Amino acid sequence: MDLLNTLVDKGLRRELPTRDEALAVLATSDDDVLDVVAAAGKVRRHWFGRRVKLNYLVNLKSGLCPEDCSYCSQRLGSKAEILKYSWLKPDQASQAAAAGLAGGAKRVCLVASGRGPSDRDVDRVSDTIKAIKDQHENVEVCACLGLLSDGQAERLRQAGADAYNHNLNTSEGTYGDITTTHTYADRVDTVQKAHAAGLSACSGLIAGMGESDEDLVDVVYALRELDPDSVPVNFLIPFEGTPLAKEWNLTPQRCLRILAMVRFVCPDAEVRIAGGREVHLRTMQPLALNLANSIFLGDYLTSEGQAGKADLEMIADAGFEVEGAGEVTLPEHRATAGAGCGAHADAGCGSHEGGGCGSHAGGGVCGSAPAEAPAEARTDLVAVRRRGAGTDLAPNA
Repeated sequence: MDLLNTLVDKGLRRELPTRDEALAVLATSDDDVLDVVAAAGKVRRHWFGRRVKLNYLVNLKSGLCPEDCSYCSQRLGSKAEILKYSWLKPDQASQAAAAGLAGGAKRVCLVASGRGPSDRDVDRVSDTIKAIKDQHENVEVCACLGLLSDGQAERLRQAGADAYNHNLNTSEGTYGDITTTHTYADRVDTVQKAHAAGLSACSGLIAGMGESDEDLVDVVYALRELDPDSVPVNFLIPFEGTPLAKEWNLTPQRCLRILAMVRFVCPDAEVRIAGGREVHLRTMQPLALNLANSIFLGDYLTSEGQAGKADLEMIADAGFEVEGAGEVTLPEHRATAGAGCGAHADAGCGSHEGGGCGSHAGGGVCGSAPAEAPAEARTDLVAVRRRGAGTDLAPNA
């Protein structure tokens, strides 16, 4: 179709699609989803070949968060029966990271629940980064600690952090529906602080919270403007005990269209399939590798993921290859210039499990396309993590 040919041409030139074009991708029918995947796959392969970057999450501190993000199992008032523990010691975190690195991960994402780090917390994470890099010199380390205060990004950079993740999650217009304890502007400010400190910015979104197509396009265009090097795309994991436990709005085809839209808007960014791929993409995960060039290996923060061995088999069976430690992820023009989600002149680590628009009642497909039927609630696929960091059991890697 003419739309897809136009989007491929723009993607190869790093040219920003129009909003109508981005919305039209989301409004395509299930009958056309393979054509959409094939088109976006041309853009993905142009910039990233058939490489898949593996990332590994280490949850340094789980639960006990004072923020009220509706999507999060670690939120204030959450009744989700997740693991709760305070800070891992640096040697514990390094040991947890080693499992993922042994499985082929080249980036370790260090995540801690909470509004943002204290100066003492930054010291803790700095010691953890040193412990990991003492054992694995070439590993990439991304920190995800919440809202940053002045000077903290610089301290993390000096400690050896390579990147910082802080997701926008949803559009500015609907942000107040999912969180009241901080603002959308607070999140933007933290991404900008990471950029200014010389950290590779990682910022993405969460889909499946009842948002409209316009909301999805809004947040992805905002990400393009913020210029992150990596864009994690999370799909809401509706945890029992959170306000969004009943939000089952995604089908595998819908997830593929969302990933394709992100690829067209951010053609040369590292697009990462993050939390929820097993729950919502299910057996369609291999198709998604034609759109994204990065995934998380093994488990997430508070939920279990697909077995690490199955991840590796899926990548190989789909005709892709794991990106090696010595390979540069980003295209040369971005890797050398530190550019972000696109070229302004030419127009992460984040895996927060879930997503939330609170009482926002939007949804369905924009324009004249019919609304999609609600997805089947596959609560059997939502498994609380009981292994790895914070436990005595071996991690999934």
